[in-house]
Amino acid sequence: MTKDTGIAGSRPAGFFRRLAALLYDGLLLLAVFIFATLAVLPLTGGEAIVNNALYQAYLLVIWFFYFGWHWVRKGQTLGMRAWHLRLVQESGEAVTWWHALLRFMLGIIAFVPLGLGFLWILMNRDKAAWHDRGSDTKVVFEPARRPRQSKPSST
Repeated sequence: MTKDTGIAGSRPAGFFRRLAALLYDGLLLLAVFIFATLAVLPLTGGEAIVNNALYQAYLLVIWFFYFGWHWVRKGQTLGMRAWHLRLVQESGEAVTWWHALLRFMLGIIAFVPLGLGFLWILMNRDKAAWHDRGSDTKVVFEPARRPRQSKPSST
């Protein structure tokens, strides 16, 4: 079952706003990685973990679940929330776990050729990166909602 986010017609998010959200999330993810590493250090006797494929896979899974859980749950990571961005399917519906996994994997591929897959946002009208196109998703700007003022009661 998919839910409609109600923002199918929203405007696409720009490159610099998306970059700012990504940097914000990068700092948060670094903190998550530190705690994740602290959790497994007792298994190594407190020794540094270097060139260990199992440890790298462990961090990759944590990396995916950081983004995937936020995308599927609310459509935005903490960085995206701070910059008023939301991830939705092209149809405007909420992102599924399949979309999140595909987007995550394609995002890694988009970064490999000197970030060209991300820079593509600057080169096309709809501001879509490679991983947006490949996963049938889009990042939209979601203006801040103003709180509704209550009407004074007449008593």
